[in-house]
Amino acid sequence: MSRLFSPLQIGPLALPNRIVIAPMCQYAAANGGATDWHRIHLGHLALSGAGLLILEATAVDPRGRITWADLGLWDNRTEDALAAVLESVRRHSPMPLGIQLAHAGRKASCHRPWENGGAAIPPGGEEGWQTVSASSLPFAEGGPVPCALDGSGIDGIVDAFSASARRAAGLGLQLVEIHAAHGYLLHQFLSPLSNHRDDDYGGSLENRMRLTLRVFEAVRAAVPPTVAVGVRISATDWVEGGWDLEQSIELARALDVRGCQYIHVSTGGLDPRQKIPEAPGYQVPFAEAIRRSVSMPVMAVGLITEPRHAEDIIANGRADAVALARGILWNPRWPWHAAAELGAQAWAPPNYLRSQPRGVRAAIASF
Repeated sequence: MSRLFSPLQIGPLALPNRIVIAPMCQYAAANGGATDWHRIHLGHLALSGAGLLILEATAVDPRGRITWADLGLWDNRTEDALAAVLESVRRHSPMPLGIQLAHAGRKASCHRPWENGGAAIPPGGEEGWQTVSASSLPFAEGGPVPCALDGSGIDGIVDAFSASARRAAGLGLQLVEIHAAHGYLLHQFLSPLSNHRDDDYGGSLENRMRLTLRVFEAVRAAVPPTVAVGVRISATDWVEGGWDLEQSIELARALDVRGCQYIHVSTGGLDPRQKIPEAPGYQVPFAEAIRRSVSMPVMAVGLITEPRHAEDIIANGRADAVALARGILWNPRWPWHAAAELGAQAWAPPNYLRSQPRGVRAAIASF
């Protein structure tokens, strides 16, 4: 039996297999509200047969958007827009749906990636605004300088995550992922490269972890026990003197004892000086090391493109689930093809069952 297609329990959430569609920003929202693009994008991914679909990084506050076109969930209007999209998706797919809640911090107020290379938009520029961070340090040399959050500002961030999580639960989303990776706000507090504070949120590892742990506890308290809550981290900055695997393990252990129900392990994104040795599965060793240190499930991500590679990661105990991002945009039926190669079955809508080529063992079914 394929281990990739075996079920997985994430807290209260039962997944039919261990293929997760990772959050992928679409830069297609209207003032934070989901649009027809999200209906199309999420709709076709929800027909893929994966075990879980996590919606893109969704801002908990307007100034926490990476770009002016980011998805948000901070008021009734953005909640209603997302509700309409989710209603359409659920009508045609039983796939569990989660959401990643995020605040971009100093990496906010940018152009969309295909416009001006995703460059930062300074405050006062068209579609730009003043950013915030752990310290008044720009992401890139010569870039816009963020305002360091004070105590009340930090409390406001915690409250914003909590309020958005409450809205997510009200929308029937079954999982909330807290984004503490890729150089965004919580990661900015974690890393000594971006956090030069001398108060309770800076200096020691315990202090730098404080905001992430506060946000986790607030989100966990804001949603019912039927909603799974996890955290995505970057396990290393790939820069000397930055956030690294040893610190990530300590954070993972602190989350584990607080009842975190999974951890999603990525890397990088905090500092332009990063040097990443990209290769298939290059981030899996970080997930594997963290998995040895915690009891909660661990998701691995990063250039996992071949079914047998994904199968080996699970079968050899290196991670509990694999997450696909760009690979599943390229091939939205990846789970079907993986099931065919591994002698397993993935869900498909009855409308598509006749698409399976003759001579291929039954790899898709409507369960």
